[in-house]
Amino acid sequence: MTSPSNRGAPVSSEPRINDRIRVPEVRLVGPNGEQVGIVRIEDALRLAQEADLDLVEVAPQARPPVCKLMDYGKFKYESAQKARESRRNQQLTVIKEQKLRPKIDPHDYETKKGHVARFLSHGNKVKVTIMFRGREQSRPELGYRLLQRLAEDVAELGFVESNPKQDGRNMIMVLAPHKTTKTRPQKTASDSDLDSGTDESIGE
Repeated sequence: MTSPSNRGAPVSSEPRINDRIRVPEVRLVGPNGEQVGIVRIEDALRLAQEADLDLVEVAPQARPPVCKLMDYGKFKYESAQKARESRRNQQLTVIKEQKLRPKIDPHDYETKKGHVARFLSHGNKVKVTIMFRGREQSRPELGYRLLQRLAEDVAELGFVESNPKQDGRNMIMVLAPHKTTKTRPQKTASDSDLDSGTDESIGE
C-alpha cells in the first residue's frame, strides 16, 4: 500500500495513481480483475481507500481511462523482481564456439562432439565453425555433411537454431539447447582445460 504522503508525488514513466488521476470518471477494475464498471473518480478513490489499496491508471488512452484497485507498492516490487530475474537469465546465456576441420579424424570428432554435448547440457548455445583451407574450399559439401552429422549426434540435447551457411573460408552453424534442458553449473579446473573454443557473451 502506498502511503498517503506519497500520493500525488510525480514519478516519471510510471502510471498515475490515486489523487494524480484527474478525470471525472473511470472504468474501474477490482483487485481480482472483476469489472466494476464506470464510476466517478471520487467513488473510485473512496473504494480504494476503504480497501486499503491504490487506484492505478492502467489504460490512460481509453475513454474513460481504465483504473484498477491494487497494492501498488507490492506490484512494483514484484515487477522489479521479475525484471531482475529476466536479466539474470539473459546474462547466463553464452555462445560457446567449437571449430572443426572438414577432414577431421574420428578421435578428434568424438572429442569435439563431447565438448558440444557438454556445452548444450549446460544450457549454452554453440557456434560450430568448419574451417576450410586450400583446396578444401572447393568441397563445401564436406563441411555441410559434417555439420549435419554433428547436429544429428547431439539431437537429444539441442537443435539447429541457425542452419549451416558459408562465411568466407568458414561454414557456420548454431546449435541451441532444448528448452527442457536443465542448466547445470559449469565445471572448472580440468573441465575448463578441455574448452578449446571461446565464449561470446550475449544479452548483457
